[in-house]
Amino acid sequence: MSPETPIRVGLIGYGLAGSAFHAPLIATTPGLRLDAVVTANPERRAQLHREHPDARAVDTPEQLLADPAALDLVVIATPNRTHAPLARAALRAGLATVVDKPLAGTADEALELCRLAESQNVLLSVFQNRRWDGDFLTAARLVRGGALGRVHRFESRFERFRPKPKPGWRELADPAEAGGTLYDLGSHLVDQALTLFGPVESVYAEIDVLRDGAVVDDDAFLALTHASGTRSHLWTSALTPLLGPRMRVLGDTAGYVKSGMDPQESDLRAGLRPDGTHPWGVDQPVHYGTLGTDESAITLPTDPGDYPAYYAAIATALTAPGTPPPVDPRDAVATLTILEAARTSAATGSTVRLA
Repeated sequence: MSPETPIRVGLIGYGLAGSAFHAPLIATTPGLRLDAVVTANPERRAQLHREHPDARAVDTPEQLLADPAALDLVVIATPNRTHAPLARAALRAGLATVVDKPLAGTADEALELCRLAESQNVLLSVFQNRRWDGDFLTAARLVRGGALGRVHRFESRFERFRPKPKPGWRELADPAEAGGTLYDLGSHLVDQALTLFGPVESVYAEIDVLRDGAVVDDDAFLALTHASGTRSHLWTSALTPLLGPRMRVLGDTAGYVKSGMDPQESDLRAGLRPDGTHPWGVDQPVHYGTLGTDESAITLPTDPGDYPAYYAAIATALTAPGTPPPVDPRDAVATLTILEAARTSAATGSTVRLA
């Protein structure tokens, strides 16, 4: 592949993840071309033809992968239980592969995929888009720039108020589905904590099923102790009628607190595109964070969110030899290891130490 030749992308799945996140970001990234989309659903096919008329529709993943020479990159945006087998098939076909989080249902499966990609000498990456949320980019800049001093606590929340379970695979009890809020939103929370503060030595968790009719976890709290000494306290819940701060980062010289969600997801769901026709990822002033101390604090504008940066970095990794992917797949192994430790902690009521 060269910078002059568009990278041909095959997208597997055109549900919410595929249609609202991956397809628009791929289609608006210079150097990438959305070539084919796997979906057999007639309504989704009609949507695909409206939104991406130049992309061909394919019935099954097997049909897509039957001619690997026709593609350069496969993106997997399907239910969690299919991530590992589809990634395995794409990698064995010699195709660079992006998988929506979580990479697999278990850390062992994720590690197997990493080793397969390495043996095939092909790119494997995980779509951890929340690394490019504006609030996280702001917090990362403050932490790495020393604006907070030595950080001793990182608090982060992805909370919702959905008192009635919605139909779909995320609400199914079968562990193979990797459903529930721990694997859904907890994957983002843990990935962000690891990205900022590094490896984790111990995990304590409380995981519950709170809503009437729910059969899979819908409320979780994780306390992580990093090797650096920082503690991360992470919350995810579907039953939060009053939301807490999105993020609070406490150092020995200053703190940063922020409410409100990054606007990129809602904009993508509403059909807006990062195509340069309007500002992208810009937070509303009402949601700006506060930086400082109780005695001296300022309102801090949020850095713009930048989901497009992920696929731009994928394009660079595929055309510039030696360039790493934007998300190392072994980061996903570390995240899944922590999520598994969290389940053990919640089941036993104990703190789990990681080797």
